[in-house]
Amino acid sequence: MSEVTISIQPTSNPEIIKLEASKILVKGSYEFNNIDEAKNSPLAQQLFYLPFIKTVYISSNFIALKRYPIVEWADVQEELAEQISVYINSGNELITTEQPLKKLPITVYAESTPNPTVMKFVVNKQIVPVVLEYKNVTQTQNAPLAKALFDFPFVKEVFFDENYISITKDESVKWFEITMELREFIRTYLADGNKVVLDKETKKEQVTNEKQIEKSPLVTDITSQKIVALLDEYVKPAVASDGGNIQFVSYNKETHQVEVILQGACSGCPSSTMTLKNGIENLLQDQLQNSEIRVIAING
Repeated sequence: MSEVTISIQPTSNPEIIKLEASKILVKGSYEFNNIDEAKNSPLAQQLFYLPFIKTVYISSNFIALKRYPIVEWADVQEELAEQISVYINSGNELITTEQPLKKLPITVYAESTPNPTVMKFVVNKQIVPVVLEYKNVTQTQNAPLAKALFDFPFVKEVFFDENYISITKDESVKWFEITMELREFIRTYLADGNKVVLDKETKKEQVTNEKQIEKSPLVTDITSQKIVALLDEYVKPAVASDGGNIQFVSYNKETHQVEVILQGACSGCPSSTMTLKNGIENLLQDQLQNSEIRVIAING
């Protein structure tokens, strides 16, 4: 049997790191907030002996960890990945089935966004490992929750990020008429243990992202690398808090033009194309000391 390898994957939340395995580890998803909750997971119990571990989340082929702010992940992540790799390859169980695990209470709350047609629904657990966007119901074959949400006649688009869902509505209803209904629907759907997306959907997205990276100019273009780093550090967290996402597309060194894609609440927002575009331009111009940089924002 081949040895399981563990790769370190940062997330949009600086407090959370994802350790991805080269094979499926468990069936289902499990979240533990302290050592008492982790009675059915010897690995989670072991991890809670580390003083900086706040939450352990085990699902499919990855383990996500949330830290207390007493360390930075950069200082401990390599040792942590090695510890988990040794544990798994020693044949130890991640989850025991001697006792049923306590069902995790699901809470969902709604947040307004700068886009008046989009509402953000935040969940108290990770729901997807990658960003996913659905513009219509025909795209949701492998996304059961998105497909169910499109059953509401007023839902136009659905956007998933780590622990939230951004929903775009049409003009037929007001948010105060439907927010409670949507919030309760999402909470019940998740509490019943239903799948948000199928595993092959996230794998397909991960493969697509990897191919895009391979084809992108990031491998050789130092300026593009700097732009991506600046977007990740300064722009993405702010955009995510508003229920959206931003993706770097390209940088033209001759025209100094930067192209980005806006997703979720940012897509189609009346203020995003102007405000976000100007905000990014000012940031990049200042940090890269190039007043000629211009940003073109595309709605995803």
